[in-house]
Amino acid sequence: MALSLSIKNVPDDLAQRLRERAEQNHRSLQRELLVILDEATTPRIRPAEALARVRALGLKTPSESVRLIRRIRDGR
Repeated sequence: MALSLSIKNVPDDLAQRLRERAEQNHRSLQRELLVILDEATTPRIRPAEALARVRALGLKTPSESVRLIRRIRDGR
């Protein structure tokens, strides 16, 4: 079930920056706020975890990474 939230007493300068950010991203203010909240509450991957994932793929050089990406992109 969706929940409606309300933010009161938003300073004018903050509201303006939010409007500008929404416009730059071609979103409504409502959608921009939802994106901000989602990004703020989505768990981030730690660098050590990212490194472990890369190592699990067996990639050692940038050219190997490029080949893997191309293979995935091209469906091979």
